[in-house]
Amino acid sequence: MSRFQIAHNAWVMVGDGEKALFFRNEGDELAPNLQTIEVLKQENPPTHEQGTDRPGRSMSSFGVGSSALDNTNWHKLEKHRFAKVIADALYQGAHAGLYDKLIIVAPPMTLGDLRKSMHSEVTDRIVGEVDKTLTGMPSHKIEEALAQLH
Repeated sequence: MSRFQIAHNAWVMVGDGEKALFFRNEGDELAPNLQTIEVLKQENPPTHEQGTDRPGRSMSSFGVGSSALDNTNWHKLEKHRFAKVIADALYQGAHAGLYDKLIIVAPPMTLGDLRKSMHSEVTDRIVGEVDKTLTGMPSHKIEEALAQLH
């Protein structure tokens, strides 16, 4: 069985739709030591606190019918937008030459949003992706969770 390995000086981004933790591995592949280098947070209250308008109505292009439109899920929309903020931060780091290897840890929706938003300078450096939510864990627990992956 092979272990999930994090190279020395590799960046690990652990994020979701509201928080992104950027780590650098100060250890080595056998004994990772993730040190926090940046934390991004987004205030994203529930949709019912963000929008108070009633859903709109759509008029039929023929006849006299109309139908209600779905409410906008502002909370989910902001999660999608935050992925772009994460992708921009990763690009700035890559463009500045701050890392050569990158591991992305995020839930599936955020991973998909990141893939759409990342520049090739970032994607060329990705050495691993993990579809998990680990943003609520301290760094030593994140190290343990990644070490258990095969």
